[in-house]
Amino acid sequence: MFPIASFDEISLSVANDLLTAWGHKMGPLLRGIQAGCHYALYENGQPVALAMMSTLIRERVGGGLSHLTRENTCELSRLCAVRPHLCRVALRLWREFVFPNTGYQFAISYQDADIHNGNTYRFDGWSRAAFSHSGTDGRSGRKGRNKWIWVWASQKGNA
Repeated sequence: MFPIASFDEISLSVANDLLTAWGHKMGPLLRGIQAGCHYALYENGQPVALAMMSTLIRERVGGGLSHLTRENTCELSRLCAVRPHLCRVALRLWREFVFPNTGYQFAISYQDADIHNGNTYRFDGWSRAAFSHSGTDGRSGRKGRNKWIWVWASQKGNA
């Protein structure tokens, strides 16, 4: 018998299959060689939400946040769920139980400013730190977008 709910690590391929099945607007996470860990929230043994973590693409975060580097910052690169409000649950579980064990001082997440109102991160205690506009993706041809950069700082040490 499965527990009612669990939050378990999953492979990149399983996470990407879920993103595709659930119709995530950014689609699968296709960044080439990069480190990351991905977790799914399960309800009665079925995946219902996921949180995906990646290393930063660039050496430093833009938008005036150059103190956030690959050495001290990870990116919550995808957050997705099958029904409303489960993203909040997956985000909180990731922040409380996964992030503290990553060794990073900061986590960032880029949120499409034209689609999302920011409440998922705001209600979880993240800080909206900067605005950014990405260029056209050279691999997919996907147009750039307006993004808010949300930051979570570790509660350990001098974060």
